[in-house]
Amino acid sequence: MKELALKYGCNPNQKPSRIFMTDGELPIKVLSGRPGYINFLDALNSWQLVKELKAAIGLPAAASFKHVSPAGAAVGLPLTDTLKRIYFVNDTPIPLSPLACAYARARGADRMSSFGDFIALSDTCDEATALLIKPEVSDGVIAPDYTPEALAILKEKRKGTYNVLQINPAYTPEPLERKQVFGITFEQGRNDIRLDDPKLFENIPTANKHFTPEALRDLIIALITLKYTQSNSVCYVKDGQAIGIGAGQQSRIHCTRLAGNKADIWWLRQHPKVMNLPFVDGIRRADRDNTIDLYIGDESEDVSADGTWQQFFKTKPEPLTLQEKRQWIAQNHGVCLGSDAFFPFGDNIERAHKSGVDFIAQAGGSVRDDHVIATCDKYNIAMAFTGVRLFHH
Repeated sequence: MKELALKYGCNPNQKPSRIFMTDGELPIKVLSGRPGYINFLDALNSWQLVKELKAAIGLPAAASFKHVSPAGAAVGLPLTDTLKRIYFVNDTPIPLSPLACAYARARGADRMSSFGDFIALSDTCDEATALLIKPEVSDGVIAPDYTPEALAILKEKRKGTYNVLQINPAYTPEPLERKQVFGITFEQGRNDIRLDDPKLFENIPTANKHFTPEALRDLIIALITLKYTQSNSVCYVKDGQAIGIGAGQQSRIHCTRLAGNKADIWWLRQHPKVMNLPFVDGIRRADRDNTIDLYIGDESEDVSADGTWQQFFKTKPEPLTLQEKRQWIAQNHGVCLGSDAFFPFGDNIERAHKSGVDFIAQAGGSVRDDHVIATCDKYNIAMAFTGVRLFHH
């Protein structure tokens, strides 16, 4: 198949719409559903991300995409009991496979942003992973293959309309890529840089020059994630998964704050008060996620005020105070931070430190590099100048 007609483009008024190949066949098959223009944008960007993660880290990888940026990305490390609980995968009927662990991490890190996502899987989708996907609100999934059991589960989702795509893992695009803007064609070489090259982490201008193997792994995950995130972007990673992604901001400090706030929420979800919230029976998944987000944030009265809490909880929960939040967040350490370009000022490092960042990889090259380095030294943060910019538009 060289061409696939679509219902419409980015918006319903943008017709006609299609995806096509000028040479050769499309490397994808639609196994179920009727994917749209934005679905394919998410699918093809997210597939590249997980394919590169698998190649770089050597573990199954998964990504959760929304509006052409990742809401989450992860590799298939085993889940702790705490993570199983906050990702709501502690009662699965069959054991979690490595791929299922990767998906649980990618979807679970920022559940608010992942609502209605497009999923990418680096490996054959198995039954355990399909069972995790089944109850989630999602637009579709792309993978190199599906077991018969997994495909049967996914084809039943959304009354048979769930989008299931299969991609040829051997497909390699042409070295030049093109797109049109306002009738003008842009052409550039594909960004095929290898981000697991050890040389990227050799230029360490900070006093602390020690990167643990886990930190190097997580920094590689951060950089590969940023390669497919709308710029400007930064990415916080811990234990093999993105825990906060700040995408598409004009100001880098706003990226760092946005992603840092997401990382803080991920960590606060592990607070005993949050893990033991007394939800009413039968609460919908989306309502539960939104309630947790409000309870943790600055608008907790929206779910805890008299006359309101009864909609969500069996008993009125104790508030999570500002002091309790600060004390809990202060316990988070070993977080890695990647940036798609240089940090222009030390304020980014100050904000990153508040979310437990101990390791950083960024391009370097700011006229204020000295200030950025000094701020890292203030907190004993190890930072590498990669010399690589990762803008994505």
